[in-house]
Amino acid sequence: MRCADDTLYCGIARDLARRLAQHNGLVAGGARYTRGRRPVVLAASLSCASRAEALRLEARVKKMARADKIAFLSSRSSTS
Repeated sequence: MRCADDTLYCGIARDLARRLAQHNGLVAGGARYTRGRRPVVLAASLSCASRAEALRLEARVKKMARADKIAFLSSRSSTS
């Protein structure tokens, strides 16, 4: 997700629409990181075969430098 301050947030979710609503404060929940950086918009999504695979991908993305994350995002679309 891309935050209002142009930072990037990465996480996993089974229900993407619900999770986006949580991060934007429309539904209870959401990450502390995004609370002060609203609104957030979906920059990209990627389906994974399992939760374990999603967690591995999240960990890999979070270790990337910002420039690498932006390149990764540009190679994906919001509906992947």
